[in-house]
Amino acid sequence: MTAGFDMWDYVVFVAYAILILGVGLWVSRDKKGHQKNAEDYFLASKSLPWWAIGTSLIAANISAEQFIGMSGSGFALGIAIASYEWMAALTLIIVGKYFLPIFIEKGLYTIPEFVEKRFSTNLKTILALFWLALYIFVNLASVLYLGGLAIETIMGVDMMYAIIGLALFAAAYSLYGGLSAVAWTDVIQVVFLVLGGLITTYLALNTVSGGEGMIAGFSKVWEAAPEKFHMILEESNENYVNLPGIWVLVGGLWVANLYYWGFNQYIIQRTLAAKSLKESQKGILLAAFLKLIIPLIVVVPGIAAYVMVNDPAIMANLGEVGMLNTPSPEQADKAYPWLLQFLPTGLKGVAFAALAAAVVSSLASMLNSTSTIFTMDIYKQYINKNANDKQTVNVGRISAAVSLLIAVIVAPLLGGIDQAFQFIQEWTGIVSPGILAVFMLGLFWKKTTNNAAIWGAILSIPIALALKFIPIAALEPWMHQMGIATLLSMAVTMILSYLQNKGADDEKGIEISKNLFKTSPLFNMGSIVVCILLAVLYSLFW
Repeated sequence: MTAGFDMWDYVVFVAYAILILGVGLWVSRDKKGHQKNAEDYFLASKSLPWWAIGTSLIAANISAEQFIGMSGSGFALGIAIASYEWMAALTLIIVGKYFLPIFIEKGLYTIPEFVEKRFSTNLKTILALFWLALYIFVNLASVLYLGGLAIETIMGVDMMYAIIGLALFAAAYSLYGGLSAVAWTDVIQVVFLVLGGLITTYLALNTVSGGEGMIAGFSKVWEAAPEKFHMILEESNENYVNLPGIWVLVGGLWVANLYYWGFNQYIIQRTLAAKSLKESQKGILLAAFLKLIIPLIVVVPGIAAYVMVNDPAIMANLGEVGMLNTPSPEQADKAYPWLLQFLPTGLKGVAFAALAAAVVSSLASMLNSTSTIFTMDIYKQYINKNANDKQTVNVGRISAAVSLLIAVIVAPLLGGIDQAFQFIQEWTGIVSPGILAVFMLGLFWKKTTNNAAIWGAILSIPIALALKFIPIAALEPWMHQMGIATLLSMAVTMILSYLQNKGADDEKGIEISKNLFKTSPLFNMGSIVVCILLAVLYSLFW
């Protein structure tokens, strides 16, 4: 089945595709008399302004796993899944104030490079290989799978063809242009992403209200499904195992957020490409504000779809089209593609372009970061230490292409996963505790030694797996497992560091001063406003 795409829908989508490819290739061009070097390709010549950084952070983050996966979680468990977005806003403020000053001061290309400067080349290589595997087999593959699922559901295109099409689209400009092409096209992608998302939200709520508008629709959704509007789930809730009540705010979700926003190459890379630290921090602040509105375009539609499929009168009005690919508790991830069927001609093309923008921008970001890590941390370290700029950039392009090919092969194997967003978070949570422990201690505890950090990172995996599979009721929510695994990994690292250095500071420990974390009045005021808005949102939906 197709979603009833008409000529104008195809015109809108094709125009979007031409615009993105045109801008991407235009900003990628070599300037007259200048050969693209490593800084140009991997860090966009360190020239990105704050608004490009902020929008690029959101475009890299928001993908099919949010539009499809988070809408599915909204359908299944409600507004509580928005904690991932709203707590991310606060996490971004922390990253901007306490992590970025250290990273930018050290002139990093990659996050593994920090590990080398603070610890050793051996630990850097271990983490670089881990990240390459994670980006290819989890991140790239899952984004391709969910994007392919959406296109198959909406347009009736075979999933394998959809996956290949998305991969070629992302590769067309990102492989040639590098971070510059990715970041500047992300500015446009975010416009489509937000506009298309808001259109879908409006349509869903307007349909629920019988044509009386968005506000009336929201009121009816609240009245029809009040159980879907609790941020803090009770233990009796069947979804408590995924979002364990107050522990979401004070427990394991901090591990996922700090790891993702602070130490994730494809996120942090655009902040390293800023003109200056202040410019980077302003970009972080913009991303934090955008994070506050994301649930409106990715979670609320899922809740609206839940109300629609459970209201016989609405379903009767939708007719036969409403019965096609109807989402259910067992197939919650069909919620967002199902909603797109009901958009009018033209707007359907905009909404589909928004979904494609989310997928393609994330793919491009992941590809660029994967190639950056391989080129700078593996190729230049072990294969060709004296590589010139031309060789470095070419290897970056080739490694990105190979990574994409592997992900295309793996993506269809992920079929059958329900609530994919939760699945990705849960399994990433096996490896994030050890990484977070190493980085937090490396940044802020001068006594941390290299050997202790290596053992802490390695032992974190069996610790996390043991906690996952030990049948203890108290450990059942995987967020608890993630939080405890982080604390145990930190304890192992601290004990081994103390035994090795007898309590003395490590020679590579980072000197921290008050001035290092000094931020501008604009950043400080913006941060206070974000915190106030978060307090209001949590009070409203408690």
